[in-house]
Amino acid sequence: MKATDDLKKEHQGIEVMLRIIGAISDKSARGEEISVQHLADIMEFLTVFVDKCHHGKEEEFLFPALEAAGVAREGGPVGVLLHEHEQGRKLVAKLKEAVSELKTGDQSAAADIAETGNQYIALLTDHIAKENNVLYIMAEDRLDGAQDERLVEAFEKLERDRIGVGKRY
Repeated sequence: MKATDDLKKEHQGIEVMLRIIGAISDKSARGEEISVQHLADIMEFLTVFVDKCHHGKEEEFLFPALEAAGVAREGGPVGVLLHEHEQGRKLVAKLKEAVSELKTGDQSAAADIAETGNQYIALLTDHIAKENNVLYIMAEDRLDGAQDERLVEAFEKLERDRIGVGKRY
């Protein structure tokens, strides 16, 4: 199924960023200097690509298609994954706050970056595994070729609208 293949490829890019966040969290925990510009770029990736684009594709198109195909939201995988998207947003907000504090010279924010970064890594690592190994398999079993094509078209339009033509992460 092309739609889930696209989302799995995006997960690979997100996993690379999680490793980068891990390295930065380690540096922060050791009290080493970290680039505020690198942190700002990471916050943009997490906000624009991960949340608005990747999670947007799932929340606006894939999850509703699965619900229409009988996959439960409440008490089911869709509800769990939506809750995790919200948890991720809260952690990114905490990271942004810590980055802002670091920009003002507050070195104590480095510890918050390390702690929150590690929490975000743990959340998304588990979340990606659930999607790849459970939800996307459900989608491949329950959605037909025509539904897949509609999802792919909707994903492409969302990406153009939210990221822009030619911009890639």
